[in-house]
Amino acid sequence: MTSRVIANDRPRAHHDPMTNTTTATPSSNTMAPTTTLDVMVDTHLRAYCEPDPDTRADLLAAVWAPTGTLIDPPFDGEGLDAIAAMVDVVLTHYAGHTFRRTTAIDAHHAFGRYEWELVGPDGDVAVTGTDIVEIDDDGRLTRIIGFFGLLASAA
Repeated sequence: MTSRVIANDRPRAHHDPMTNTTTATPSSNTMAPTTTLDVMVDTHLRAYCEPDPDTRADLLAAVWAPTGTLIDPPFDGEGLDAIAAMVDVVLTHYAGHTFRRTTAIDAHHAFGRYEWELVGPDGDVAVTGTDIVEIDDDGRLTRIIGFFGLLASAA
């Protein structure tokens, strides 16, 4: 069974939730990042440090599914209100800081990953990390799982 899966290089149908189209694609496990996914992720990062609660709510609602889940090492939240509450905690500890995506988005199927940094008003980087993002068929964020720092080298 495994050998058939590995050897399967026939084209197959692929539904792209970013454009809501279905196309035949090779069975490769890579997909070029889309401008729409870039905008979704960058809007999420902007919202994550937005001090104005009304603007933050609008930004989150624009990119997140209503029942989306954000999971970071110190806490997690499900739904727009819980994600907004997580932002309140970040703003308490990192007032004036902003998130900046530092890599392109590596995406396939309904998943993507990218690296980011949290930058202080003085330009110093306070925290770095990697996020794994999942989107639904409408292209909205359904889950982000965050990791802090760089991966350690294998021993």
